[in-house]
Amino acid sequence: MTAADYRAIFLAELCRIAPDIDPETVGDGDHIQDDLGLDSMDVLNLVVALHDRLGVDIPEKDYPQIATPTLASDYLSRNV
Repeated sequence: MTAADYRAIFLAELCRIAPDIDPETVGDGDHIQDDLGLDSMDVLNLVVALHDRLGVDIPEKDYPQIATPTLASDYLSRNV
């Protein structure tokens, strides 16, 4: 898979968790909490969704590494 594939998966799962987010308007550097308004429970649900979809374990210490679509696609590329 490419980084673009991982970005698309990340955005798909993000929008399932927060359906009010339009994936077309999410920028590469948009922070999921600061810019997109996810709370800590939403972040946990996103981590679970990514685990279910990709089989990747994301420890809490790594949450900052999935805080934006760019960071997340890089992280997923390295860890899936």
